[in-house]
Amino acid sequence: MTDTKIPEPKLFPSSRKIAVDGSVPFRKILIANRGEIALRVISACRDLGIPTVAVYSEADRYSLPVRFADEAVCIGPAKSARSYLDIPSIISAAEITNVDAIHPGYGFLSENARFAEVCKESGIKFIGPTAHVIREMGVKERARAIMRDYGVPILPGSAGVLSSPEEAIELAKEIGYPVILKASAGGGGRGMRVVNKPEELPGLLAQAQSEAGAAFSSADVYLEKFVTKPRHIEFQILADEHGEVEILGERECSIQRRHQKLLEESPSPALRPDVRQRVMAKLREALKAIGYTNAGTVEFLMDDTGDLYFIEVNARIQVEHPVTEMVTGIDLVKSQIRIAAGERLDDLITRPVQSTGHAIECRINAENPETFAPSPGRITALNLPGGIGVRVDTHAFTDGVIPPYYDSLVAKLICHGATRTEAIQRMRRALSMFVVEGIYTSIPLHLKILSNPDFVAGNFDTHFIQKHIL
Repeated sequence: MTDTKIPEPKLFPSSRKIAVDGSVPFRKILIANRGEIALRVISACRDLGIPTVAVYSEADRYSLPVRFADEAVCIGPAKSARSYLDIPSIISAAEITNVDAIHPGYGFLSENARFAEVCKESGIKFIGPTAHVIREMGVKERARAIMRDYGVPILPGSAGVLSSPEEAIELAKEIGYPVILKASAGGGGRGMRVVNKPEELPGLLAQAQSEAGAAFSSADVYLEKFVTKPRHIEFQILADEHGEVEILGERECSIQRRHQKLLEESPSPALRPDVRQRVMAKLREALKAIGYTNAGTVEFLMDDTGDLYFIEVNARIQVEHPVTEMVTGIDLVKSQIRIAAGERLDDLITRPVQSTGHAIECRINAENPETFAPSPGRITALNLPGGIGVRVDTHAFTDGVIPPYYDSLVAKLICHGATRTEAIQRMRRALSMFVVEGIYTSIPLHLKILSNPDFVAGNFDTHFIQKHIL
C-alpha cells in the first residue's frame, strides 16, 4: 500500500449557502461528531442552506466531513477523550466560529445531559432532547418506571435498583428463571448477566455491578425477566417543542452480534398490526407527558408470542435511521434541525405517516468477516453500488484511512423495494457490486445472512448469528 497525500480541504464560498425557499432555521451549525453521520448532517444542512462547521481530531484531518463542511476546526489528538468527548474544546470551536446550534450526531456526546446543559448555558441550541429528558431516559430503571406508569408494556422485574443479593433472589423467585441483570446506566451489553438458577445470582450480581461501575461510573443494577428467544424491535419518534409527538413506525434490529446491530429493516416482518397500533398509541401518550422533543428511538423486546416489552429510549438519531427515511420519505436529520428551530411537526410531515415498501440496511464494518477482528487501514480501491432503490451513506473514499481509534463503520448500505423480497434481492445485488480493497469488511458476512433461508423467511431472533453464522 502506498501513502498518497490527500489535498488540504477547501472551504465552499458563502454564495452556496442559500436555501431554496429563502428561509434558514439557523445561521450556522457545528457538527460535534465524525465519519458518515457528520457527512449526513452536512448534507441536510446544505439542503436547508445552512453553513456548517466540522470539528475533527488529528486522525481525521483529511476526512470528507472536513473537506465538505464550510469551516473546520481541529479540537485535539486522535483519542476521543481528548477530542470528540472534550466538551470545552467543542464549545470553544463553536464560539470562535460563531455558530448558533450544535448537532451531536450519534455516539460520543449525543446523549450527554451535561453537554446539552453547557450548550444552553453558552447560548447555543442543542439539536436534540432537553438535558432533563436525556438524564431521565439515560437511567434505564427510571425510564422503565415512567413507561410503566403510562401503560407501555414492560417486562416483569424490580421496581428500582437492586439493594442486595437477597432482594434479587426473592424477586427472581417471584418472576421465575431465567432473569437478566442490567446496568441502570448501561448499554452495549456491558453490565448485563443472564441468571438461570438461584445459586448463580449473588456472584453474577457482583460481576454485573463491578462491570457497570467500571463502564458507566455507576454500579446500579436492576433485574427483569429474561426472554430466551427475543426479537429486537424499535420505534422511530419525532416530537416538536409544542407538545406534538409522531411515531414513524418500527425497525427490526434482531440481526446482531454481542448486542451490536449488523442489519436493520423496516417494517418488521413479524410485528402484528394490532400490537403495533396499541404500542404506538401508548408511546405517544408517554412521550408527550415527559416533554420529549426532537428525534429518538424507543427499543423493545418481542417474545415468541409476538408481544412487545420496553427496553430503553435512545435520545438521539440512530445509526439505522435511513431505513425509516426510505419507507416514509421523511428526512429525519432535516426534521431534527427544523424542530430545534421551533417549527411545528404538522409543518414538517404529513400525518398520519404512511410507509411504502420495505427497506434494509447493512452496516459495512472494517473487520474480518470470519474472526470479527478490526481491520483499520488505508482503502486502496472503492466502488459504491448504485441503481434504483439503493443508497450508500459513507465517509469512505479511495486512499482514505479507517483509523483504529473509533468505531469500525465504513458505510451503511440501504436498499428499498416494493416488497421485502425485492429489498433482499436489491441488497444482494448491491453488496456484490460493493468493492472495498486494502482492508477487510463485513460484506461477505452480510451476503451469508441474506442467503440464509431462515432470514429470507423472516424466521429469526437475536441469536441468529450464533446459530447460523458462528
